[in-house]
Amino acid sequence: MSPLNITHRDTATGPVLHVAGELDYAQSTALRRQVEQLPLERGQCLVIDLSGLEFCDSTGITALLVARQHAQAADADIALAAVPPNLMRVLAIVGLDQVFTIRPAADAV
Repeated sequence: MSPLNITHRDTATGPVLHVAGELDYAQSTALRRQVEQLPLERGQCLVIDLSGLEFCDSTGITALLVARQHAQAADADIALAAVPPNLMRVLAIVGLDQVFTIRPAADAV
């Protein structure tokens, strides 16, 4: 089991959260808390960089949906970046690849 590590940086277009490790039942609350504390402004884009993600279960996906709701409440956008292939497959199966903007990398527009 890899612990979840979340780092935050601000960019001109909005915050970027880099998520590394395992986003599972035991760790998803940490992402939810971090996202809910982010001040987002209208027109910004919250990017969640998943390039370091090793595992994501259904509670992790729920945490990503909570992040989307937080962005929508602020009239901001959200994008998932560098989604690992195994998670991309799950997102596609359940149709969330049509809900989230997917970017190849955190700095891709």
